[in-house]
Amino acid sequence: MLINFILNQKPVSVDAPADITLLTLLRDYFKLTGTKEACEVGECGACSVLLDGELVNSCLVAAPSVTGHEVTTIEGIHDEDGGPNDLQRNFIAKGAVQCGFCIPGMVIAGEALLAVKSQPSRLEIREALAGNLCRCTGYMQIVDAIETTANDRAHMRNHEEREKNSQ
Repeated sequence: MLINFILNQKPVSVDAPADITLLTLLRDYFKLTGTKEACEVGECGACSVLLDGELVNSCLVAAPSVTGHEVTTIEGIHDEDGGPNDLQRNFIAKGAVQCGFCIPGMVIAGEALLAVKSQPSRLEIREALAGNLCRCTGYMQIVDAIETTANDRAHMRNHEEREKNSQ
């Protein structure tokens, strides 16, 4: 079956079986292994991606259903220079990365939250991460990284607004 969609901001087309998941399509056909295969029942969040900007477990999405849609994986989250974006840098700075297995899903969940709530509370951050399991960090550093990114982005927006108004 021919599947046409936008993957990390680029149009793609792939011939794949109709009975595979988006997770399998990403890992096996596009070699995007940042999206992790773990529970395969939608419980751990390791396979999280954005589908049209919404957080989804790619292990639960039929690959053909993404036809005509936009998928963003962890490989599509980066700074303009291709390096880590601000959220990823804050994960590093706050020590939110230990074994690293859950981190792609956590970053995707963080970006999904920050796209709809620019200044989430710590409780809202924890709730947004509820579908993502981590066995190493205890979540505190991950919450800190997302909170710091929200604050940094708010300061940047305020700075840009002041500059715009002063012109």
